[in-house]
Amino acid sequence: MPLMFPSPWQRLAKPSRLVAGLMSGTSLDGIDAAVVRLTGSGRALVIEPRAFVSVPYPPALRQALLANSAPGTSSVRELALLNVRLAHAYAGAVHRAAAAAGVSVADLDLIGSHGQTVHHVPEATDCAGEAVTATLQIGDPSVLANLLGVPVVGDFRPADMALGGQGAPLVPYFDYVAFAHERETRGVLNIGGIANLTVLPRNPRLEDVRAFDTGPGNMVLDALARRLLDRPYDEGGALAARGTPHEALLAELLDHPYFARTPPKSTGRELFGADFVERLCERAEALGLEAADLMATAVALTARSIEQAYLRFVAPRHRLDVLLVGGGGVHNTCLMQHLETRFAPVPVRSVAAAGIDPDAKEALCFAVLAHETVNGVPTNLPAVTGAARPTLLGKICLPGAR
Repeated sequence: MPLMFPSPWQRLAKPSRLVAGLMSGTSLDGIDAAVVRLTGSGRALVIEPRAFVSVPYPPALRQALLANSAPGTSSVRELALLNVRLAHAYAGAVHRAAAAAGVSVADLDLIGSHGQTVHHVPEATDCAGEAVTATLQIGDPSVLANLLGVPVVGDFRPADMALGGQGAPLVPYFDYVAFAHERETRGVLNIGGIANLTVLPRNPRLEDVRAFDTGPGNMVLDALARRLLDRPYDEGGALAARGTPHEALLAELLDHPYFARTPPKSTGRELFGADFVERLCERAEALGLEAADLMATAVALTARSIEQAYLRFVAPRHRLDVLLVGGGGVHNTCLMQHLETRFAPVPVRSVAAAGIDPDAKEALCFAVLAHETVNGVPTNLPAVTGAARPTLLGKICLPGAR
């Protein structure tokens, strides 16, 4: 008797898929959702974006996520509720992205969802007598699959961490398939809440790719904007552009041990979140810094920590021909000008120059990772994360019959 697949597997068993990708990052500003047609695999993957939307978190939801991303204010009960509440928010974002693409949710073959990181512990830490690493992304993929009736791949990080990896960064596989070039050595910098840098030598093999989190991206800048401007971010870096970085304070900030740590490495709100910003503001007040100078110092911290990471960990082996920038930081004109100055004569360009919407990049990434998981293709990079070997990432969650 021939093998009979349940209908969700039949839906997945195809070379070309219409996929929705979801990303909600450490900035905690909302949900990015992209719809994309994906055909093939690896360097031969054809990426055809159809639509992208960004859905801000309602203030109450954002505040709940902030509170439950900090050990001192998190609650097991609240985390359990938020795990489901976020799945409902993700479902709404998928509906909006599908409508923008001119398709129905029923037309989707697959969804890839990163989930919302509330805690990341990439260094081995004692737990009940045994040292483990851990990470927690909420927004349950099984709930999402059953809300929408579409297979979902989610929770991508733990598989890599089970093999000794940091579970991050995960974007480098996408960078490899989307941006590798036969004649150029490219750096691909994503500036979300955290900044991460991928290095693509010319005409690379997958094992040639290197990447790591450089440190804070927009996380510190956005926290300062809320304190100083009562706004979610400093639009265009306007406040920072009016100020001057305080060099002595900047030197103190760059002395943070994370910046000197050798890759593989990853970081998040645990190191550069509320406590870091509180200490920064206390030092700025003691030094008598004006608001513009404080913001300028924070912009310089992001730019120079990226530059230092490049000089320490990349330049001795690979000199870049171009630096491509994606994520929300690409809209901060002041930050981009700092990067252009620090990296000259290497040109600094938006990833838009390579055909990818900088705002949609991470959502597209998780569509690609989900597509490749269903293809049976490992997408963690052991040389990047420190894992013992390649592995499939994510949990495949199938909906019940409708």
